[in-house]
Amino acid sequence: MTQYLLAVMMDGALPYANEEEEQASGKEIDAFNAELQASGSWVFAGGLHPADTATTVDATGAEVLTTDGPFAETKEQLGGYFLIEARDLNDAVQVASRIPGARFGSIEVRPVMEIRRPA
Repeated sequence: MTQYLLAVMMDGALPYANEEEEQASGKEIDAFNAELQASGSWVFAGGLHPADTATTVDATGAEVLTTDGPFAETKEQLGGYFLIEARDLNDAVQVASRIPGARFGSIEVRPVMEIRRPA
C-alpha cells in the first residue's frame, strides 16, 4: 500500500447558500470519512481556514521572513486534504473522485514520498 495526499483545491470559499446547506455538506463529509475508515484507506483528513488566514514563512535567506496570506497568487487554493492508503494511483483516483468537495473544485492526487532512514 502507498500513501497518497488528496489535496482539495477550491476557487475561494465553498458556495453554501445558507447554514442548512453547510451542515448538510458537513454530514456528507463525515459519511465519506466513515466510508474511508471502514475500508481501511483512511489515514487522516482535515479542512483548512481560508487562504487569507495563512502566513507564509521564507527561511531561504539570512533572516526568516513572514508574509500574511498565501505565497502563490492563484485562483485555486488548498481548502482541505485527505491522507489515504491505496493499492495504486488508480485506486487513489477512485477515492478522490468521491470526495464531496470535488463538486466545487479539483482534487490533486499525489503519492507521499517514503523517507528511508539509515538503520
